[in-house]
Amino acid sequence: MATITLEGNQINTNGDLPAVGSEAPDFSLAGADLADVSLGNYAGKRKLLNIVPSLDTGVCAASTVKFNQAMGDKSNSVALVISADLPFAQGRFCSAEGIDNVISLSMMRNRNFAKDYGVLITDGPLAGICARAVVVLDEENKVLYTQLVPEIVQEPDYDPALAHLN
Repeated sequence: MATITLEGNQINTNGDLPAVGSEAPDFSLAGADLADVSLGNYAGKRKLLNIVPSLDTGVCAASTVKFNQAMGDKSNSVALVISADLPFAQGRFCSAEGIDNVISLSMMRNRNFAKDYGVLITDGPLAGICARAVVVLDEENKVLYTQLVPEIVQEPDYDPALAHLN
C-alpha cells in the first residue's frame, strides 16, 4: 500500500507500482473502438503509461497534452493514457484537444489494471479510480521507470519519464 495525498489529505492505494527491472503486468483495457487492448498490441515499442484519475480534470488533461506534444519525435515509443473514463469521453477530450500522439485506454470493464499496477485508490473521495502515476516499459515490457505522484493534484515530473523513450 502506498500513501498519497489529495489536496493535503492522506489517501491510500492498494499496493505499490511494479518494481524497476520487473516484468510489467499485462492488462486488458478498452480502446476507443471498445476492443480489448493489451501490452501485446504495442509489442516491440517502448511504452509510456500515463495513469490518471480522469481526463475530466485540469491536471490529467495537462499531463496528456504535455505527453502528446513530447511524443511527436518518438518513433519507437507509444504513450498510453489510462483512466476510468469511458472511451467515448476520452475520445471527445482527445478530439477537442488535438491529441493524436497519445492513445487513450479505459478501465470501464474492470479495475484489474489499477489493482495489478498498485494504483487503485482504496479510500477517500476518489476511491475506486487510479492514483496519478507514470510507468515506462521497454520493448519487452520490462519496467524502466516509475513515478507515483505524491500529491494527486500535481503534475508528474515529465523529463525523467521522457528520457527513457526513443
